[in-house]
Amino acid sequence: MATTQKISSNLWFDNQAEEAANYYVSVFKNSKLGAVARYGKVGYEQHKQKEGTVMTVEFTLDGHDFIALNGGPIFKFSEAVSFVINCDTQEEIDYYWEKLSDGGDKQAQVCGWLKDRFGLSWQVVPSMMSQWFAGGPTEKTERAMGAMLEMKKLDIAALQAAYDGK
Repeated sequence: MATTQKISSNLWFDNQAEEAANYYVSVFKNSKLGAVARYGKVGYEQHKQKEGTVMTVEFTLDGHDFIALNGGPIFKFSEAVSFVINCDTQEEIDYYWEKLSDGGDKQAQVCGWLKDRFGLSWQVVPSMMSQWFAGGPTEKTERAMGAMLEMKKLDIAALQAAYDGK
């Protein structure tokens, strides 16, 4: 997979890079796996990975290129970095929420955010959310924000009703 993106996302896993790449490709339409690189003998003192094990897996999710690295347990994901999935319908929100939250951290679910089974954070949000919250605070945006803060998985109809004052 020759990347056309200038910037790609690199995800550091302990040893689940291939499993994660396969999983994410199964969740997102228009996705595919790319090249797999394996560790050799050189550098063992630094990386401590057995020769022949997966080092990196390239994959594309709906046009966005990623690299998954098996780098060992040194680094963990945090909520400081997340991926936003803009959804046009409630059905899309429900689909991604169900797929990505399966096996994830239920305690981390708040305001459209979730952590998947690999510890990666996702925001599953309505595409129109940026329109609702554009500009400064208004009565409409405050109502929508109040409604959103009470939710785990976002509900487009409830957020729109709050925004509209209904």
